[in-house]
Amino acid sequence: MTTDHPLLSRRYAITVFLAFASAYFLSTLIRAITATLSPTLTVEMGLNARDLGLLAGGYFLGFSFTQLPLGTWLDRFGPKKVNVAFLAVAVLGCLAFATATSFVGLLAARMLCGVGLSACLMAPLTGYRRWFDATAQLRTNSWMLMTGSLGMLMSTLPVQWLMPLIGWRALFVGLAVFVVLTMLLIAWLVPAWQAPARASDTETADAGTGYSEVWRNRYFWRMTPVGFFSYGGMVAIQTLWAGPWLTQVGGWTSIEAATGLFGINLTMLLTFWTWGLITPKLARRGIHPNALITWGVPLSMGVMCLLIIGADQWAEWTAVVLALFCLTSSFVSLAQPAVGQAFPAALAGRALSAYNLVIFAGIFVVQWGIGLAVDLFKSMGWGTVASFQAAMTGFLICSVMSYGYFWWAKPDNQPT
Repeated sequence: MTTDHPLLSRRYAITVFLAFASAYFLSTLIRAITATLSPTLTVEMGLNARDLGLLAGGYFLGFSFTQLPLGTWLDRFGPKKVNVAFLAVAVLGCLAFATATSFVGLLAARMLCGVGLSACLMAPLTGYRRWFDATAQLRTNSWMLMTGSLGMLMSTLPVQWLMPLIGWRALFVGLAVFVVLTMLLIAWLVPAWQAPARASDTETADAGTGYSEVWRNRYFWRMTPVGFFSYGGMVAIQTLWAGPWLTQVGGWTSIEAATGLFGINLTMLLTFWTWGLITPKLARRGIHPNALITWGVPLSMGVMCLLIIGADQWAEWTAVVLALFCLTSSFVSLAQPAVGQAFPAALAGRALSAYNLVIFAGIFVVQWGIGLAVDLFKSMGWGTVASFQAAMTGFLICSVMSYGYFWWAKPDNQPT
């Protein structure tokens, strides 16, 4: 990959990364917090599994609504302006959640948060495509996800500890304040978006094609099913269903479940940190994301089988198995930078946002779908454990089918 745009110096690149990472940290904390709050919200608002799945998925639904226009705006106006503008909506979403008095109010606020935080990963990845070289892009993608795992980590035990002290409403007011501070940081530190002095004919053409080049790209469609089910399913379970699985299937208490979620998210933090270290070295040896996904995704499906089969046999190990599932699912996270690098820089925002739409639509469908399935099986007279097992089996079948398409669509490792 070549670039006509000047690369940032190492020191400035680190500064820009930290500014963007602060926003992504908050976005994943707010995204994942429903897993920790689920016992409290279930009691206080009288929610069932279907409501809980929809409430958590509402974030991703709001997120998905913005992805296509977001890509165009990122390519046109740049990461700084777009991210700051969207974060202002997130502030309103946090305040709305803090003052909501009904399930409908909570859902609307979650969707508003999803809209406002929807640029927190796509904005930096679009900037990195122009400001960083290819090796740095692989590393910073993984380390952005590591920062996101840190946000998810903070949504577990720290939130559980704060709940008795300040309550969940004051917690969301505090989050709104931190989002405002992050807006100021990005506005101050991130460089302005400037058109290249000489845009190549290819880039000029790309800039006017909307999403047509993305929709016609075979590599994009090869990556779509695994992004929807494998990547989307991993996040859906990590940010919501891991909590109810621990409490309702494993029989863990709320504090034990929060501790388990802390361990799961710590595992993912270390996993993405490791990916950031090793992916540039693997790329130099000719081992590309497609090969890693081919080898790694079957491992996650095997771990999911263990989770389902051993639901009540080894309940004390449930958090370990869930952590192992998320770890092995992380192979598919490498698809995101691979998709971005498969397109010219002028199309990076649209390509990344379109693929992010796939992922977040998958998260919404899996989160709500599991909740619907659990309630359906319960209504048929099945027990709680059996209902969760059946719902997860449905998810596993979808994952196997999506991997089958990925494997069949194009067996080589060329992103075309």
